[in-house]
Amino acid sequence: MEIGVLTSGGDSPGMNAALRAVVRSAIRKDHQVFGIRRGYRGLIEGGVSMQPLQWRDVAGILQRGGTILGSARCQEFRERSGRLQAVANMLRCNLDRLVVIGGDGSLSGAQLLHEEWEGLLAELVEKGEISTELASRHPKLGVVGLPGSIDNDLPGIDVSIGSDTALHRIVEAVDRIFSTADSHQRIFVVEVMGRRCGYLALMASLATGAEVAILPESPPGPGWEEVLCQKLTAARKAGRRASIVLLAEGARDTLQNPITVSQVKHLLEDRLHEEVRVTILGHVQRGGAPTAFDRNQSTILGAAAINALEHVGEPVLIGLHGNRAVPTPLRECLRRSLAIDEALQRGNEEQAIELRGPHFVKALQTRKTLGHILPAGASGQTYRIAVMHAGAPAPGMNMAVRASVRLLMDQGHTVLGIRRGMKGLVEGDISELKWMDVSGWSSLGGAQLGTNRKVLTGHDLYAVARHLEHFQVQGLLIIGGLAAYETAETIRTQESHYPSFSIPVICIPATIDNNLPGSDFSIGADTALNSIVEVVDKIKQSAVASRRCFVVEVMGRECGYLALTSALATGAERVYLPEEGIEIEKLIQDLRGFSAGFRQGRRVGLAIRNECANSLYTTNFIASLFEEEGKEDFDVRQAILGHLQQGGDPTPFDRTLAVRLTAQACEKLLELCNSEQFLSLGVGLQSGKTDFIDLSDLGHLLDPARGRPKKQWWLHLQGLMQQLAQQD
Repeated sequence: MEIGVLTSGGDSPGMNAALRAVVRSAIRKDHQVFGIRRGYRGLIEGGVSMQPLQWRDVAGILQRGGTILGSARCQEFRERSGRLQAVANMLRCNLDRLVVIGGDGSLSGAQLLHEEWEGLLAELVEKGEISTELASRHPKLGVVGLPGSIDNDLPGIDVSIGSDTALHRIVEAVDRIFSTADSHQRIFVVEVMGRRCGYLALMASLATGAEVAILPESPPGPGWEEVLCQKLTAARKAGRRASIVLLAEGARDTLQNPITVSQVKHLLEDRLHEEVRVTILGHVQRGGAPTAFDRNQSTILGAAAINALEHVGEPVLIGLHGNRAVPTPLRECLRRSLAIDEALQRGNEEQAIELRGPHFVKALQTRKTLGHILPAGASGQTYRIAVMHAGAPAPGMNMAVRASVRLLMDQGHTVLGIRRGMKGLVEGDISELKWMDVSGWSSLGGAQLGTNRKVLTGHDLYAVARHLEHFQVQGLLIIGGLAAYETAETIRTQESHYPSFSIPVICIPATIDNNLPGSDFSIGADTALNSIVEVVDKIKQSAVASRRCFVVEVMGRECGYLALTSALATGAERVYLPEEGIEIEKLIQDLRGFSAGFRQGRRVGLAIRNECANSLYTTNFIASLFEEEGKEDFDVRQAILGHLQQGGDPTPFDRTLAVRLTAQACEKLLELCNSEQFLSLGVGLQSGKTDFIDLSDLGHLLDPARGRPKKQWWLHLQGLMQQLAQQD
């Protein structure tokens, strides 16, 4: 096949990663790819704007922001004459397959070109610009769209390319702003992108704990000015030193009047007589290197686009659903996008929110609860719920505690904090948590309640039972890794011996290893992955001036998730996983591959090794082997990243995941309390949906010798990583 690929509309981080995957996946299948520069403008100009792309043309772009093909608005393509010229230029290159990476405007253009293709061909034949024989060889246009938009405003997918990176930029900025606001006891009004979609403002408010978020889908009604002032005044009285108001750039009230940051600033200064500062983040949200999630998402989607083009039919949009690339009819996605715009214009916000999808609906509901200044109070039967950590610390644990305290207290329940993990449970280090006790915890790494790897033994059970009875604990939330799940299982198996164990227990997965059954992602894993990727990016930059291979060791214990996904996100040539082990023959083969690559002009090589991939073939062994045997071609350095992978502020992905899972866990726990069902369950995100597993089946779900799930969804990514890393 001859395939054209273009990036169009506003740029978004991850476009280059998608382009790399499209080009290299096509070359692997002996297809030819033409890079079309400056979007649809390049299609109309033709000539040098449409050039074949080779393997090395997309080397070193995985970590680059923006798009190397460039992007531009093209008014001419909106006219039939412009599209006629575009088709003529495509046929000069024998192109009848097109990958478009962009937003709904760009994808609408691709859909229209597909629909008009036959008519445009006939017109070109009639004018004598192409032959009938040429037209007959290209009867249909195959189109695949990839969602490139930081706004995440395309329905039919979970998340678009670039939106995770944009959310990172927003959350990093708001975290910094909050420290200044707290120091000076100020109010900050922050404008974020989102002309028609409030996704970024909504998720940023969840991730940062902002008091107010004004979205296009949830406009305030008449008198909103007084309501806003009352809320911020109540926040001051409750003890908050600083307040953040997040405003989507497309924010309006229910009467369709725009709400601007300047308007909000003057309103608050006039009525509250406080200092108010404004920050408009602007295009900083688009810029910079893509996050690990956006790199990997783009890579998966780009490879899937080539597979989809092998069967010409109706145009499709390929997006992530859960952790898989799934094609959806492009026409349907565009229809829903138009329906959302029309609903917002009519003031039918409920319909617009519903069309955004169930995840948006649930996030908005949770946001409204977490945005309360003080708890609403009891509305029915109340319970005493304890919350604790177990296992190693993972970024995002604090956000899970904050969410549980506020979601439960808002309904009138009492929340007890168990400090120092299992040791605190055994020793009775338990106290009540209040609403403001968890203020400011959103951005904190580590575990404010404390945690450790202790596992309950027979000698501990009596003390635990006594403390649960003394504090009248009626339900238990455990946030942590495998130690949390094992504790929940122990409580259930010992229930007949200890009456106070007759309580429901819910575990929330939080471990950087991502080795827990029942959830595709654990809280903390995304932060650890981004920490690895940031360091490896710097390592690769340091080696560009010399021919050098790096062997990087990452954490994960007996689970290779971090190793494989960081290898995919950094373009590593080799990865060593505990799921496969390491054989000396494989190391020698890899050594020869690196040597051949450096002889052909490669300047840097990268191998990533999980810390438990093999007890004998250590990182030092591999580096020494490569150094000794490859010294004629390259030198070698090793890097053991260590505990920096467990530290740092949690990423927006981990913060919002913590909120999402905790909200579901609290809802389920209260349901079990009401029905007096004493179960031990684990909450998780599977295929994009939250679900629960019964921890009495833990032995059937885990590989007991390795401490990892028997089924791991991400293992199939290894083939993709190897396919795109280096040409044989």
